[in-house]
Amino acid sequence: MDTEFLDWALADFSGYVAADELYDGPFCILSAVDNRRYKRILYDVLDHDPTHEDIRAFLGRLKTALTARALTLLGITTDGSALYPAPLAEVFGGVRHQLCEFHIVADVVKAVLGAVASARKSLAAKQPKLPKGRPSTPAAKQAARTKKRLDVQRAALFTHRYLFVQRHLSKTERKTLWRLTRGLPQLQKLRAIMEQVYALFDRRCRTQTALDKLATLRRRVQRFKALGDILKKLFSPTLEKALTFLDDKLLPSTSNAVERGNRRYRKMQKNVYRVRTQAQIRARLALDMWREAQAEGRQQTLALLHLARAG
Repeated sequence: MDTEFLDWALADFSGYVAADELYDGPFCILSAVDNRRYKRILYDVLDHDPTHEDIRAFLGRLKTALTARALTLLGITTDGSALYPAPLAEVFGGVRHQLCEFHIVADVVKAVLGAVASARKSLAAKQPKLPKGRPSTPAAKQAARTKKRLDVQRAALFTHRYLFVQRHLSKTERKTLWRLTRGLPQLQKLRAIMEQVYALFDRRCRTQTALDKLATLRRRVQRFKALGDILKKLFSPTLEKALTFLDDKLLPSTSNAVERGNRRYRKMQKNVYRVRTQAQIRARLALDMWREAQAEGRQQTLALLHLARAG
């Protein structure tokens, strides 16, 4: 990595880093980005799936770059990958390690939506089979009404399924959700669980307070065996690691900074002929970082030109 670029990238280092891996065919791109300044600091391109040794070496490069400039890492945010905890502890000791809130909550959201889909399937299984032709007997007419009611309920559950996982609901949306879940207590529990999960990430709390809330939530739901995958997500230790940021007001709760760089890379791969060799990917990333470093100077130049033209 060019020393001049590192000097620029770390000139206003916030102390907080987001790290992630991006897979592109047979290659894996490791990235470390300032999680508050959004500047990419380091990258590496591997021709194999990363191992603990690869992550350890990559974090070692980051530590070397920081130590050379008398800088300290205050916190690092990653997704829930098992690649990072052990190497991070070896290289940086007890530095705060935050698991990305977005990734952890997304897992719970996926499980809740899966439970809603299962409820829709169970309603479909309850639908009576109707004989061919127009119902003529009282029993057939009752069965037709029941089928129509269940069809409407299933359709409404699909249309409004995101009300179960939406972070904030209006009064109208709450009324809609109440109407949907009337007579379905297991679905009422799902919304209550999501609201308690979101409450865990309230910045006004400290980590221990959130952990106490989580323990209470786990005690309440563990008897509901029918929740299945949702229980697994709620009892996962990764959920606890996602609450680390509450004890540090400056530690970002997500790894959005590095994810933004990953999205930019994917867009680049779509817009140009795909760069398919390890050397070409390295060169393309280096060019992208050089452009990023030059952007600030270009913006200042444009501002001066506009000012001169206006004057």
